Amino acid sequence: MAIIETEAALHEAHRDNHTHRDVNGGWLRPAVFGAMDGLVSNLALMTGVAGGSVAHQTIVITGLAGLAAGAFSMAAGEYTSVASQRELVQAELDIERRELRKHPKDEERELAALYVSRGVEPALAREVARQLSADPEQALEIHAREELGIDPGDLPSPAVAAVSSFGSFALGALLPVAPYLLGASALWPAVLLALLGLFACGAVVAQVTARSWWFSGLRQLALGGAAAGVTYALGSLFGTAVG
Repeated sequence: MAIIETEAALHEAHRDNHTHRDVNGGWLRPAVFGAMDGLVSNLALMTGVAGGSVAHQTIVITGLAGLAAGAFSMAAGEYTSVASQRELVQAELDIERRELRKHPKDEERELAALYVSRGVEPALAREVARQLSADPEQALEIHAREELGIDPGDLPSPAVAAVSSFGSFALGALLPVAPYLLGASALWPAVLLALLGLFACGAVVAQVTARSWWFSGLRQLALGGAAAGVTYALGSLFGTAVG
């Protein structure tokens, strides 16, 4: 009796604590890539222009233009990409829906064979497939998951992806510009703030991955710093050549 109660308690605790993070919501990837891209691209753009020894007003205008252009470009790209993906999935679902309507028994046998291939006894697999196939919409959902690897009820939203990408890119791209908007006339405060932002973004991303926060933060810091250094050197080279 004590063993049964202990196992029940463990099962209850496991059920209460066994949760997973949302990895299919459609917002994480564009938000992460948007913030990183905004920081790196605008920092590199501004340092490249600054390397040409231009006035700080020119750097500010360049940064703001890069922010606006990049944010709209990211949003449009994400919307088009996710919308196209949804349309492709919907087309495949329509094909599967027609097959279920025209050849229900063949689809039922196909589902049973899939369960058998996964170790279910043939008789049980046929019964499970029969019961699942009784509801056409449920059957479509099962076939979509098993054959296409998708959940028809949890497709990413183009609007969510676009808004997430736009907002995160704009926020990331704003960091290198902010010191100039607050009165700075030198490049180093913008670079410092942007590099700190890159480290912070990397550390935050590590909270939803298996990487440690310091590794992820340092990786983003190194990549962003390298991009800024290269573009500054190119700006200096081109500025000297043009001048």
